[in-house]
Amino acid sequence: MALKLKVLTSSGLVGLGWLLLFSLSCSPSGQDYSIKPAGLTSVNFKDNFWRNRIETCLQVTIPHLFKEEENTGRIKNFELAGGGEKGNFCSNYPFDDSDVYKTIEAASYALRLSPDPELDAYLDRLIAKVAAAQEEDGYLYTARTIKNKGGKVPLEDWVAGKRWENEERSHELYNLGHLYEAAVAHYQATGKKTLLKVALKSADLVLRDFGAGRLQLPPGHQEIEIGLVKLYRLTGERKYLQQARFFLDQRGNNQGHKLYGFYSQDHLPVTQQTEAVGHAVRAAYMYSAMAEIAALTGDEAYHQALKNLWTDVVFRKMYLTGGIGSTGEWEGFGPAYHLPNDSAYCETCASLANAFWNYRMFLLEGEARYLDVFERIIYNGVLSGLSLFGDRFFYENPLASSGRQERAPWFSCACCPPNLARFLPQMGQYVYATSDHKLFVNLYAASSGEVEVDGVKIRLEQETRYPWEGDINLIINPAEEAHFILMVRIPGWALEQPVPGDLYSYAGQIKAKPVIRVNEQEVQLKLEKGFLPIDRRWKSGDRVEISLPMEPRQVVANNHVKEDAGLTAVERGPLVYCAEWPDNPEPISQLLLPLGIYLRAELKPDLLGGVVIIEAAGKTFKIEKGKMKSQTQIITLIPYYSWAHRGRGEMAVWLAADEARVQPGQ
Repeated sequence: MALKLKVLTSSGLVGLGWLLLFSLSCSPSGQDYSIKPAGLTSVNFKDNFWRNRIETCLQVTIPHLFKEEENTGRIKNFELAGGGEKGNFCSNYPFDDSDVYKTIEAASYALRLSPDPELDAYLDRLIAKVAAAQEEDGYLYTARTIKNKGGKVPLEDWVAGKRWENEERSHELYNLGHLYEAAVAHYQATGKKTLLKVALKSADLVLRDFGAGRLQLPPGHQEIEIGLVKLYRLTGERKYLQQARFFLDQRGNNQGHKLYGFYSQDHLPVTQQTEAVGHAVRAAYMYSAMAEIAALTGDEAYHQALKNLWTDVVFRKMYLTGGIGSTGEWEGFGPAYHLPNDSAYCETCASLANAFWNYRMFLLEGEARYLDVFERIIYNGVLSGLSLFGDRFFYENPLASSGRQERAPWFSCACCPPNLARFLPQMGQYVYATSDHKLFVNLYAASSGEVEVDGVKIRLEQETRYPWEGDINLIINPAEEAHFILMVRIPGWALEQPVPGDLYSYAGQIKAKPVIRVNEQEVQLKLEKGFLPIDRRWKSGDRVEISLPMEPRQVVANNHVKEDAGLTAVERGPLVYCAEWPDNPEPISQLLLPLGIYLRAELKPDLLGGVVIIEAAGKTFKIEKGKMKSQTQIITLIPYYSWAHRGRGEMAVWLAADEARVQPGQ
């Protein structure tokens, strides 16, 4: 359901009606990404994969989050800040306001997908509490307001005596970024200005307090930059875009503040950064904001820096699952090729931020390689963070486990659950995109959708069992016969390249290749930036048949990744697989999966919500009377995202490919 909206400024309504479908899709100035994503409600999933996940998010995850935020005092904090009652800050961290904002954003997307009067009314009551907590001049940070009323605040030294004084740790601006994103989403969903007025009042205070001749420092944790850009896209007020760039340009600038250092990506100006360092979530949020600035201003220095940083991450610092952040010590990047499996941090928020960044890179450059990474992240690094039932979560997503990990209903630092909740309802906008006379097919899923190319509405139907099968029937139904170029993405994994670069590669080759037919006529596979362009006049009922090879593949890592030397992993289509204890004899670390072994795929409709498993006749090693003995063992693999649903026990993505890796002491 699309809403007819009006452009708002902080002072009121501007009399221009416009249709705002997605916060990345429209720049008031005209300069922007050359590619526009589909609208949030443009695609209706019909499969048992994404449809089920999205419905579970709406029906289970979002209500669960609000309940936890009530039980843990996060919502009470707004009541204390805005009312006459005195009390202590109720939750664990001064930045816990952001969890509530993210869940409001998630609920707003839910309202656009499925109108819900009860949820709408709940948001009205909650937003009234947020508005009451805002101070007269627009300042909103419940921890400080409660502290100023005499209440106690945990980590009190983070909440310094003056506003913004300890921004490196206080996350005052980080909170506000999520407020701004929530406010835009809520306005788009309901047309109500209640939260948007709060956001605009806050943003105008930030503009008064930060800038040339005023405070000249960046946020400790990046996020407000993205929120400010969304306010700019909605209101047309360029001052919000300029403020977002101001914050980015303060990084590495010691004229206005003492540099925070590598951890916060505040060691060099952003345009001079070539290596991904520090806290992974902060970094990827920053890179997402930089992509916005590059698109909206045409700044080539920003664009070049992004390409350098992306190469560093994808070629040297990304896990096979698309996760980023190899060390828990600082929740972030380690040295190049340092990718341990059992201690991999791979924070769920980092995977989400990495997805946001890669999709923006696609909009910026139109290259399918960014979508290859995006797809890898969402099927593996993101979905691992959320249980199939929607109310249990992973903060960290290791690639090997001795049985210590178990999904939890909540965390003391609960940034990941609401981040997942705000991502899943947005999935529809990623399936298609348009640019002039081009229509991009980015993702595959059984679905119906509608986009517009050169003023012609086009209905699209995908008939497929992807990701379990590689056959996709795409039916094109333009409202009238129309000439445009259909850009069909051919995933890198279907072209012998699991990821861009050489960090991971397939062991051995397969004969099967992608086959594309238009109305039963095969099309030669001449790709353009990873897409197959099909240029023709399209009429209703035209059919594009896409056949992608779905044989299971063994993967090996670059020789520089010492932790994966002598090991192999398995993929099938976009999914990474793992061995888990209920299906295999323990210890998992004593399993051997030689390179070149035959891998058999089988659909198990009653297992883990319905999955395709992979089996192979490998070996298991045991110590008997001091000697290593081996025996043939059927090894069973399940999709990585589905692990940890059957109790605690061992799991591994990477298995030994030669005996040296299973010898005692090795």
